[in-house]
Amino acid sequence: MRDLAGKPAFWRSFALFQGLDAAALAALAAGARQQRWQPGEVLFQRGDPGDWMVALAAGRVKLTLLAPAGRELILRHAEAGDTLGEFALVDGEPRSADATAVQPTTGFVLDRARFTALAGAHPALGLSVARYFCRRLRETTEQLEGIALYQLEARLARFLLFSLRQLNGPDLPPTAVLRLEISQGELAAVLGASRPKVNRALQALEAAGAILRQDGAWTLDPVALSAAAEPEA
Repeated sequence: MRDLAGKPAFWRSFALFQGLDAAALAALAAGARQQRWQPGEVLFQRGDPGDWMVALAAGRVKLTLLAPAGRELILRHAEAGDTLGEFALVDGEPRSADATAVQPTTGFVLDRARFTALAGAHPALGLSVARYFCRRLRETTEQLEGIALYQLEARLARFLLFSLRQLNGPDLPPTAVLRLEISQGELAAVLGASRPKVNRALQALEAAGAILRQDGAWTLDPVALSAAAEPEA
């Protein structure tokens, strides 16, 4: 895994570092340290000092908030190719959510001092970070729009389309296979609905020909999903 982190292509696979030249990527690799977490292990909690970030190389981490009544709200799941903690690292504010490993997880940790030195030596990092934050803001706006304006079936279709675009880019194939490494209960938490309602929404999308579930894999029809995602169009 350490050898993988020494390759520029590994660091360019993270949206936060896309566009950096070879020298910047080499400095990034030299300044990061490998760390592992076991399932159930907490990477950080809401309110903790945000003095480091992690680039995930393997595994899965859930980001959550704990409501006053004790209910856990899942914000998202992060996997290999995602970064965590970059917001707090940049703005100096405390962590805004809890992060817990769901699977055996490996990542490369970069602390604020090294990140600041890297940004000073390689100004392109600042522009790359700004582009990344703009992208995340757009994604958050789309999520909020889905929760506020769309019924559950449309929200589910939009979530699946978003997941496909994360894997395939904006130009989706006629059919695509997706393996969601989350339970139906976790999916319900992401969508802000109960598990029975999500199950009914899945059945409706299956009846519409947008989803075919078989042996843990979902074969998706992006055209049918797009129609379900915009029911008034």
